[in-house]
Order: sequence, then structure tokens, then C-alpha cells
Amino acid sequence: MPLQIRDATRADAAVILGFITELAIYEKAEHEVKANVADIECSLFDEASPAKALICLLDDEPIGFAVYFLSYSTWQGRKGLYLEDLFVSATQRGIGAGKQLLRHLAKIAHDTGCGRFEWSVLDWNQPAIDFYTSIGAKPQDEWVRYRMEGEGLKRFALGQA
Repeated sequence: MPLQIRDATRADAAVILGFITELAIYEKAEHEVKANVADIECSLFDEASPAKALICLLDDEPIGFAVYFLSYSTWQGRKGLYLEDLFVSATQRGIGAGKQLLRHLAKIAHDTGCGRFEWSVLDWNQPAIDFYTSIGAKPQDEWVRYRMEGEGLKRFALGQA
């Protein structure tokens, strides 16, 4: 049976959390995963959720996932699609699942009028960098990503920093 991609549903929350954990292990950051199944159910499947997820199946078994949301470009005056996570189980890599997930997302971006399709990759993840380059994606070296989280975010928001 060929690969299939479908929209994820609330019933997929545990599978998605499993993939998130596998991805975090690969990225040497398992300790950073704080989400539980209830968090995934709420953050991806509640009506007000800005994020959406896809499940990739082989023979009706989930082998990968993607989480994405719409962003906005003031320079383009158009929305964009931002890929938060893309993961294919290690045992299923090389069969085209990642490429098919990306093509599915590119089609969503194209069909909904997005001007961009963007994502980030760890600078040491050469297999992913090579893969993204092979499909025509280009790195945006001139941008540096910044983050606030946890206590630092709280302190700044409350005027304590």
C-alpha cells in the first residue's frame, strides 16, 4: 500500500506525542519535552488552536507526522505556512515519507495563497540540511532566531527584567 497523508485528529494525540518524543531524542533534547497527551489534544485539536497536524501512514500504520501553522509576512502582505515539526520514524526513512509530507504542506501553502513555506533545522543536522537542499529549499543565513521561555518570559512579561 502506498504512503498516505491525512489530517490528524484528537485520537492521534498519543501517537503524535510519541513522535515528538522520538524527535526530541534524535535532537538530543528529550528532557525538553514537557507536553502530555492532554496538552497535545488541547493545543492541536481545540477549536481555537492555531496549529494543525498531519499523519503519514504506511499500510495504515503511522510512520511520521508534521505540525504546522499559518504565519504572516508584512513584506509580502500575505500569510505563510510555518512547519514546526516534521518527523519520520528512523526505520521508515528513505522511502519518501518526508518528501511526501513536505510536498503535501507545500500544496496546502500554495492552495491557500501563502507567499512562503518556512521551517528551521538544527545546524548540526546535516542529513536534514542535505534533504532540504535537494528539494530546492534555501537557508536564510542572515536571520538569527531568538527565544524567550519559562521564567525568563514570565519575568520580562511582568516587568521584572
